[in-house]
Order: sequence, then C-alpha cells, then structure tokens
Amino acid sequence: MSTPAIHAVTGAFGYSGRYIVQRLLAQDHTVMTLTNSPKRANNFAGRIKIYPYNFENPQALIKSLQGVEVLYNTYWVRFNHRLFKHSDAVANTLKLFKAARQAGVQRIVHVSITNPDINSPLEYFSDKAKLEQALIASKIPYAILRPTVIFGKEDILINNIAWILRTFPIFGMFGDGDYRIQPIYVEDLADLAVKHGKDQGNTIINAIGPETFRYRDLITTISNCIGVQRPIISIHPQIGYILGKLIGYMVNDVIITREEIAGLMANLLYVDAPPTGVTKLSNWIESHAASLGKIYTSELARRFDRISTYRSN
Repeated sequence: MSTPAIHAVTGAFGYSGRYIVQRLLAQDHTVMTLTNSPKRANNFAGRIKIYPYNFENPQALIKSLQGVEVLYNTYWVRFNHRLFKHSDAVANTLKLFKAARQAGVQRIVHVSITNPDINSPLEYFSDKAKLEQALIASKIPYAILRPTVIFGKEDILINNIAWILRTFPIFGMFGDGDYRIQPIYVEDLADLAVKHGKDQGNTIINAIGPETFRYRDLITTISNCIGVQRPIISIHPQIGYILGKLIGYMVNDVIITREEIAGLMANLLYVDAPPTGVTKLSNWIESHAASLGKIYTSELARRFDRISTYRSN
C-alpha cells in the first residue's frame, strides 16, 4: 500500500496559511505545517502534523519535508524589527527551498508580491524578487502567486483603516491618493494556491481582486460602508509616516513603514492584468461593517503571542 502524498503549508495557524490548509483537508489530503507557533490555538483538531521551521537545523528541516509532494510557502515578515528582519526572512526562505529540493519536494506554490524587482530601492520588493529568482533557479516546479493587499476576517490593513476612521476626527491621506490598489480576498488566494498546487509546469500569477481602487476611493468606500464620515485630507508622506509612528506608540505596534508608503505611492500594489480573485472588497466590507474597525488589530501582538488564535473582524 503506497504512502499518501503530503501537502506542507508554512504558517498553518496564521493568516493565509490556515485557508490553504482548510481547502487541502476538505479534499482529503494529508497535511503538515512548518510553524513558529506550534502551540497556537487552531480548529484543525489534530488533523495536521506540526513541525518547527528548524532553519538552524537543516537536516531536521529536510527530514520534516520527506514525502512532501507540494509545499505552499506563505512565510515572510512585513517589516524590519529588532527581533526579525527582511534579510532573515530571505535567508530562512532560501534554506527552506534548499531543504525542499534535498527532500524531493515535487512542487512549490510560493506567495510573493506584485511588481517584485531585484533593482528596487525598496527592500520588500527587491527581496521578494531575490526569492522568486532563487525558486526558479532551484529547478523545483513552481507556481508563484503575486498578491497585493490581502483582506479577510483576520485582516490587519483594512480593519485598521476602519479603526482610524472610527477613532480620529480626520483621516490623513498620503499625497493626492491617486495611486491604485487591487485587494484580494484571502479565500480567493487560498483557492488559487490549491488550484496551482495541482498543476504541472511553472507559472507566475498576479493574484489580484476584481476591484481596483484609487487609494482615496478605498478610504471613502470604507468610510461609507461603516457609516463614519471624516474629512480626508492630503498630507506629505513624511508627515503621514510621523503620524503613523505616533499612533503606533499608542497601540504598541507598527502602523505603517516608509517602504510601505513609498511602494503604495509608486503604484507597486497595482498591475495591469485581469483579476484572478472573484470577491469584491466593497461587498465584503458591507457584510462586516458592524464589526470592522471596532478593535485595533496588532501585527506585533500576533508575533509575540504564539498561543492565541488570530482574532476575526
């Protein structure tokens, strides 16, 4: 009797990873996860095997990936911090790819970002490009998904924009707000990941939703849906960063980084391509308007609390 093929998902108890796992389990796949939070509460009831990342123990990492047919990689860090950095995430992901090749993993579905560029002055986008190049060079068959902003029940960005609208008398918009964004629903992203996990050959997909917003229109849409009207004023990006820093001190979190502002204003969260997601953000906000933004969602709290499940909006 042959051993069933294993599907591995990084971060199964996090945000996008949990939705990928849900779909794989619904299709009766054998699933394991690599995670930094093996004790985090979850709804999988022991149905998946749990392994630590073991980035500093390559042989243990290789062993955990033995028998894996498809690896779905969502591992990353959003910003640099004294305890974690983009450079660490790049080095660890390269170790993951190497271990996958040595373990005989047959396919990798990798979550990247729109408009990665090895020559970008923005570390986030250049580092994502480095990882894409490394995956391609590994000769492991791959699907690379390039999302912009991901929204859903455990969302941070959309929820916290709503929280700022609910909390403060005005909303400061970086520059003229004319730059664009194409949010994709986390469940649509998971559908794409599982779909392309079954495919053959190599592919790169812009994982974007069916709606394209000018940033100012996104803020207006959220404002209208939650029923909170605030003056939306244009401010210099540096002033916006400083204000974000001050709010961050209030909530003990990183609200926004200089790189995120620069990438947003450079239209790097937009591509001229047909949508691959089907769920409209505007419809989703309307259905979650009563709760969206009522409570601030902290990125750092999630990273430091390795036990609690992510709060839903």
